Amino acid sequence: MDRAELERELERLHAASFGWALGCCGRNHDEAQEVLQTVYVKVLDGKARFDGRSSLKTWLFAVIRRTAQAQRRTRWIRSLALLRMPPPPDPPRNEYERSEETARLVAALRRLARRQREVLELVFYHDMTVEEAGQAMQISVGSARVHYARGKKRLEALLADE
Repeated sequence: MDRAELERELERLHAASFGWALGCCGRNHDEAQEVLQTVYVKVLDGKARFDGRSSLKTWLFAVIRRTAQAQRRTRWIRSLALLRMPPPPDPPRNEYERSEETARLVAALRRLARRQREVLELVFYHDMTVEEAGQAMQISVGSARVHYARGKKRLEALLADE
């Protein structure tokens, strides 16, 4: 894939990529923007290379997830080393997230285990199959299926309790 084609594909996937970056960054917009910018630099500079073993979207989402984890780990280490306070709370939510129903769903999703939340977000918000979600998360298909089933069951229970 040449650079121009890669840039077009990244542009086409930008909205979904930002949504996934938000999910990987605990809905922190600034952090998600930073992660996505870092990912784009890695991809366009050739530090992260698409090898065609999966779809471009699946591969890109895996790069986003790994980059978010690395940045979170780096921030954590710096905060320990410098004895800093934790990062400030998330900025106010956008209009979409203000609706009561969406707020309940987001709150319930935050209560799920990280892997359950990630697989559900990839499947429902990013139109991936459970298999593609597993690839993006770098876990086996069987593990992805288990997280998906348990996450749906737990989410249903959390929403029913409210």
